[in-house]
Amino acid sequence: MTDDTDETWSRDGRAADGAPRVIVIGAGIAGLSTGCYAQMNGMRSRILEKHVLPGGCCTAWSRDGYIFDYCIEWLIGTAAGNEAHQVWRELGALDGKTVTNFEMFNRVVDETGRSVVFYNDPDRLEKHLLELSPADARLIRSFCRDLRRFTAIELYPFLTAPALRTLRERAATLRTVLPAFRLFWRTASTPMHEFADRFQDPLLRRAFRNIFFQDPEGFPLLPYLFNMASAHHRNAGFPQGGSLGLARSVEERYTGLGGRIDYRARVERILVEDGRAVGVELRNGRRYYADHIVSACDGHTTIHGLLQGRYTGPRIDKLYNDLLHRRGALFPAVVSAFVGIRGDLGRDRAHSTTYLLTPEDAARLPGALQSSLVVQLRSDYSDGFAPPGRSVIHCTYFSDFAHWRELRAADRKAYRAQKHEVAEFVRGFLERRMPGTAERIELVDIATPATTRRYTGNHDGSILAWKAFSEADDVATKLVGKDRMRLPGLSGFSMAGQWVGLGGLIRAASTGRFAVQYLCDELGRSFTAHESRGDEPWHPGKLGRLPQLDRWSTRGETRT
Repeated sequence: MTDDTDETWSRDGRAADGAPRVIVIGAGIAGLSTGCYAQMNGMRSRILEKHVLPGGCCTAWSRDGYIFDYCIEWLIGTAAGNEAHQVWRELGALDGKTVTNFEMFNRVVDETGRSVVFYNDPDRLEKHLLELSPADARLIRSFCRDLRRFTAIELYPFLTAPALRTLRERAATLRTVLPAFRLFWRTASTPMHEFADRFQDPLLRRAFRNIFFQDPEGFPLLPYLFNMASAHHRNAGFPQGGSLGLARSVEERYTGLGGRIDYRARVERILVEDGRAVGVELRNGRRYYADHIVSACDGHTTIHGLLQGRYTGPRIDKLYNDLLHRRGALFPAVVSAFVGIRGDLGRDRAHSTTYLLTPEDAARLPGALQSSLVVQLRSDYSDGFAPPGRSVIHCTYFSDFAHWRELRAADRKAYRAQKHEVAEFVRGFLERRMPGTAERIELVDIATPATTRRYTGNHDGSILAWKAFSEADDVATKLVGKDRMRLPGLSGFSMAGQWVGLGGLIRAASTGRFAVQYLCDELGRSFTAHESRGDEPWHPGKLGRLPQLDRWSTRGETRT
């Protein structure tokens, strides 16, 4: 490892060993991944992050000893023996950690209290569903038969960038895909809404849409079957330490490899000379130069902010001038209500439940896009999320970003009042569903889509960016494969993260790997990667000092 001073990043500076210099914009999972793989391949990298924490949306914050884990609901790659797990091992993301696996994916409860549990085991799921609705036996058996078929398939293509896959790698993929081609084609072309509407039982018609906690709208059957099959194999668990814990582990891996992160370093523009990205300028006017720039932050900010819209082409224009403004192109934003409670939550409750709301209840949720509320018992996910003798619940619903943005901009008092409305709704709702809960609530902390936008820069507060299985998915796939994550007319520059690789943490991490693979190919270097050897047991102290998002919260004894 060579020394890494500001002189190294001056216009005429160079690493002492002549290593290529790489600046990464954003310390989310994609940016951290890019930095790790750059370091593994003999490059000198520096990550610039506007926030005080790593992870982007993969984050947490604290209040009064509670830790509010924001992002991970399940993580693909928690079981050994697949490419997703290998990426996490290379990034040190799971070092020293236990993984919590649940026997169910989600439970859905209707307004009358009738419920359906989506067990990960296809045999148990089939038995349960048949007991609920014998009249739907044909559809139930069809879904569970497909789920069994998916449990026999292992397809996690996260190691090699699409344009660099060898004939051997392509042949291996074909050996997996071809025998199941009809299954993939049929489940990818059957919308979940269309499938669910075939059920006679009204609960099943609504419940199947909410297997993924809330209805993402437009998803086909395939992702539901894929993720439930992964969970069945314990490959979609919850890692100890949660979201920020994952980011901190990758941050530790990155700095251990010799990388450098600057926090509170907001990039204002990318410096371009003669069609080549040569550096960045920060908000404070400071400039840093490098041989290659990777933007792993919000896509719209990158294209139309940092680069002033000068480097576009048909695919970029399609995404950012057309699809970005279409309803449903982005994954919806969410409102989060974290509830701190004295005592435990009992042992006979589902870790995650989607409650289907009456029209009256749905109308009381500000900016709600759907008539449902997700309630997750986060204390069951990992240790350390609540002080001793306490528990924490996370309640969420899809919400309209424009509602919160406009309210916050026009009237902060009204904005806070609506956050209070959410908190009061959650108090009353939990009391109705779990009698005795309200008197034990110590605080409720609310994050809106406007909060997400403020702290991460994500366009419209969308946590997962482009919606998968959409027209945007098709265009973004070509950005990664055909365009090699580059922009037309601009050399020395790449994009990484969910705005090119779509949502999901493993996909974000894989884009960092791909960006460095493409760069190695351009430089005539052989790409290399190795697993982390970190084995120190994880503990909550590794989260470091956590900030509070706002001074505002509503407490159990306060009615403001």
